[in-house]
Amino acid sequence: MLFPQLRPGFFFPFNGVARYYYGAPLPNVRMLPPHDVSKTAPNNPIGWVEQGPAFIVGLGHSAIHWIAAFFYLLIPFIGPDLGLSYTDTGLLVSVFHISSWVANLGSGLLVDITGRRMLFQIMSLLIGGLALLAFGWTHHLLVFLGLVILLGMSNNLWHPPAIAYLSEHYPRHRGRALAIHALGANLGDTLAPIAAGVLLASYSWQQASVAATFPVLLIVLLIGFTLLSKEGRAQPDSQKSKSFVHIINDLKALLRNRAITGLAVASGCRNIAQNGLYLFLPLYLINELKTGAIWMGMVMMALQIGGLVSGPVAGIWSDQVGRRPVILWGLAGSAVLLALITPFPNTFVVTSVVTLAGCFLFSVRPVVHSWMMDLSPPTYFGTTTSILFGTQAIMTVVAMPIGGLIADSYGLASVFYLLAAMVLIAYLLILLLPTPPTGEPTRG
Repeated sequence: MLFPQLRPGFFFPFNGVARYYYGAPLPNVRMLPPHDVSKTAPNNPIGWVEQGPAFIVGLGHSAIHWIAAFFYLLIPFIGPDLGLSYTDTGLLVSVFHISSWVANLGSGLLVDITGRRMLFQIMSLLIGGLALLAFGWTHHLLVFLGLVILLGMSNNLWHPPAIAYLSEHYPRHRGRALAIHALGANLGDTLAPIAAGVLLASYSWQQASVAATFPVLLIVLLIGFTLLSKEGRAQPDSQKSKSFVHIINDLKALLRNRAITGLAVASGCRNIAQNGLYLFLPLYLINELKTGAIWMGMVMMALQIGGLVSGPVAGIWSDQVGRRPVILWGLAGSAVLLALITPFPNTFVVTSVVTLAGCFLFSVRPVVHSWMMDLSPPTYFGTTTSILFGTQAIMTVVAMPIGGLIADSYGLASVFYLLAAMVLIAYLLILLLPTPPTGEPTRG
């Protein structure tokens, strides 16, 4: 380990949070609080029927990512139509993530207080789907910006209720359940590029956005008929007796937890790389390699195919060996492969490297989510998810215009070295997260 002579507490001294969780300071932070139900729930094998709700929620997640992927894939065609530079394009993506961050504020806490996991998921899908549908009738930048804001809101309204729902329902198989959730994201991100490529080859970007809305609405109906009716309307029992002051103090304790905030920042660095690929890889393919819309869709699909395989494997593996080693392997491979995307400007080589990069980069996502839920008190799963995604959103807001400036000044190829550097920073942050005492049961 880097700096093995230094105790982890040197980097993350948060005995105050340990006192909050355990009633007394600890020499090292325990990564899995003793009241986390994932330690005490039965560790029985889980069958396909029991995994049914996880797959339905995962399908909803695929719709959320389908919407966001279409937005990114439309950008190379929207830019010329609206007269946008690369810097303008970066700012447009920042608007998406600013609205995502704003929607994230308080949404997790609201989910925790009301307990309405399914209702919030359906609201998220409807907002995003209807905004994408409205793309088909706009030619004005200001109207388009308003719709982008709604898209961003829908993106982060989804994650707190969905991740909280899965973490509660599958406490001893959390890595598996959240890997299914991530599998849905990869499925949406895999199918959207090829669908967008085919549609954009024959229709305008407005017409393509209208056609992309219909699968989203079908998934809304599926979730409504299968899971919404089973959702209880009462507040979670553990929240009923808590006063507003008590809840605020709990939130402060969560934010003072350096393990939670450190993991959130590391995930933010990884997320910059992911969203940087979504934004700049299509631009690089269209403007530098001159691939055309269909081949662009194929390459972006290849990026996701690796994650379709590696995400579930990584999530299940992390349930067995721990979260940290799986994350470190994924980040190390991602950093190397991102740096190798542009040195060889050949379509076949770029496609091969992008496929491998997706395999490593997307294997990390469900494991980070699982580790964050391991760290969270069960009554604040939604709030902790908001902390994670809020951190990711605000970091991406800052990074995307910087990437656009680099592309305008030094060329699109230079941006991919920035993305590799961000993944390397994430690796170092994960490496320096505190290690639990020997013998302490944990998945860290």
